[in-house]
Amino acid sequence: MEMLLMALCVSVFGLGVAAVAFGAATRSESSDARGQPDLPLTRAIAPNRFFSDTVPTDQMVPRRQVPVDVLLLQIENHVRLEQAAAELFISTPTQDQLHKKTNSPFVN
Repeated sequence: MEMLLMALCVSVFGLGVAAVAFGAATRSESSDARGQPDLPLTRAIAPNRFFSDTVPTDQMVPRRQVPVDVLLLQIENHVRLEQAAAELFISTPTQDQLHKKTNSPFVN
């Protein structure tokens, strides 16, 4: 009986806290507006300088163009090395082989 009474008291207290929180969340902002100080409005950064589409030429770094064939060969080599590691693990599964890195230059 005491546990039931304690649960009832805690539930009523929780309901009261929830009601106060709900009242604070749905309160109109008109009563709070007069308590706010009047701050002077300042102008923001000019839109043509912020997130500009133009890039300064002195900061440009030339890109190296890598042929697509070279990239495809690297990917094929990586896939071959990963398949070899998977086949080795399937043939003789051990903890060491499971956590061993492959010889691929790409990060797993």
